Amino acid sequence: MLIWFVVLYLMVSIGIGLYAATRVHNTKDYAVAGRSLPLYIVTATVFATWFGSETVLGISSTFLKEGLGGVVADPFGASLCLILVGLFFARKLYRMNLLTIGDYYRARYNRTVEVLTSLCIVASYLGWVSAQIIALGLVFSILSQGGISPTEGMLIGASIVLLYTLFGGMWSVAFTDFFQMILIVLGMLYIGYVISGLTGGVGAVVKHAADAGKFEFWPKLNARDVLAFIGAWVTMMFGSIPQQDVFQRVMSAHDEDTAVRGAVGGGSLYFLFAFIPMFLAYSATLVDPAMVKGLIDTDPQHILPTLILNHTPLFAQVMFFGALLSAIMSTASGTLLAPSVTFTENVLKGMFKEMSDRHFLLLIRVVVVCFAVIVTLFALNSKGSIYAMVENAYKVTLVAAFIPLVAGLYWKRANTQGALFAIGFGLTSWLLLEFFQPDSIWPPQLAGLLMSAAGMVIGSLLPHFVGRPTPLPTAHAELHHHAAAQTEHVAEAPHHHPSAHNER
Repeated sequence: MLIWFVVLYLMVSIGIGLYAATRVHNTKDYAVAGRSLPLYIVTATVFATWFGSETVLGISSTFLKEGLGGVVADPFGASLCLILVGLFFARKLYRMNLLTIGDYYRARYNRTVEVLTSLCIVASYLGWVSAQIIALGLVFSILSQGGISPTEGMLIGASIVLLYTLFGGMWSVAFTDFFQMILIVLGMLYIGYVISGLTGGVGAVVKHAADAGKFEFWPKLNARDVLAFIGAWVTMMFGSIPQQDVFQRVMSAHDEDTAVRGAVGGGSLYFLFAFIPMFLAYSATLVDPAMVKGLIDTDPQHILPTLILNHTPLFAQVMFFGALLSAIMSTASGTLLAPSVTFTENVLKGMFKEMSDRHFLLLIRVVVVCFAVIVTLFALNSKGSIYAMVENAYKVTLVAAFIPLVAGLYWKRANTQGALFAIGFGLTSWLLLEFFQPDSIWPPQLAGLLMSAAGMVIGSLLPHFVGRPTPLPTAHAELHHHAAAQTEHVAEAPHHHPSAHNER
């Protein structure tokens, strides 16, 4: 029965995604949903994209082993990232009317900076999307009681996500995210209610966790622990700001106020709901301590699903796995689309002198298929934990893309040479430490961030020798090959979405 409910859920998700695909008429529809989404959908898609496999399976198992101090990157850093985007980045970027975050680097600096940062952004998605594919394989294997192998589950899951993302782009992502957010919220709340009944209430679980020292958050006051704490926090808090999936949600809003409120609201909801999987997983230590002891060192990501299968009724299992699949698929679809659009727009497009909007849309879809194949192969050969894969994904954007973004928006003297120095200093120092001194007192990504900031300052203040600065107004005027053609479409966008029209 549980498997049939899951099959029904998957069919509904595919149906919603394919229905949303009927709204795609051009590249802007596909990449940013015609810049017409209302607040409730923007909030939903921000929340649902962030609430993925690492939240349900990764954070919960990490909390079991390391306590709150072990999850500083996510949810603490991750939720703050979204709030910071809303408060300090959304309004400025929305006004620029860009298709991708890579377009910003071209507008503010030049083509070289655009390509370098875009390649770093695309590379950062490899681990994040692969983590979702691994989680789908895990879920299908557990649900079928081994009838479907993890490998087969990965292939099935990747194919389903690819199907509706390929045709519907951001419209499909937005519609399915809204549906999936409802399931996540209802499912997590209901499962929390059921599990609390097995443990004697929320208070009993909280007291047990406190007595076990799981709420120790701040590091010990020595240099190594403090620097490791800061490094973990900034990796996701800053490293995930220059990301296309976040940018797409900002740009998909029907106005800049909606972009701001959607990012802040989605980040706040994510922070609150991320604690439910931690509560559920720790409850397993009270409900089935023998099971936890057997899995904690070998496969901690199985603890929460095993608890649900062995100790809850069928309806609770349906709600949990519906919420879990929603979390994974919403994240997978958004993170599959984002790097594909970025690579096509900011790397491939420059290789073609002229391309119609129809051919450009076709090229994006081809890249979506190629990226899906690559991340699936990476997932099939990966041995890392889901939480570690997601956390590590943001290191490259932290050291290469964050400083050029912030400096370009908030420091008038930032120039192309400074951006190139920031990218070079950040990447070089990070890679050298990762390869030769990974256990140094300085976390490699934190050292890379500081060196990137130094490179921006040095390069911008030195006499100009490298690259050519691109005046912002000129670059912005020439920014997108089909931006002018879309002006009329954007003005008419509300008729595509009745809710957006009514909200206006």
